[in-house]
Amino acid sequence: MSSRLVKELREKEGVTEKIKAQNTMLWVQKMNNIRNRVIEIVNAELIFL
Repeated sequence: MSSRLVKELREKEGVTEKIKAQNTMLWVQKMNNIRNRVIEIVNAELIFL
């Protein structure tokens, strides 16, 4: 579930390998943001319900 959500959010927000090549720190920030949001979503749906 989490890998699917990460993939969907990456595509939705345009976080691509091109960004990774051009500006690695920006890419890392965006990916960390996405991963943190996915963790929150998964916890809310699977653990806290």
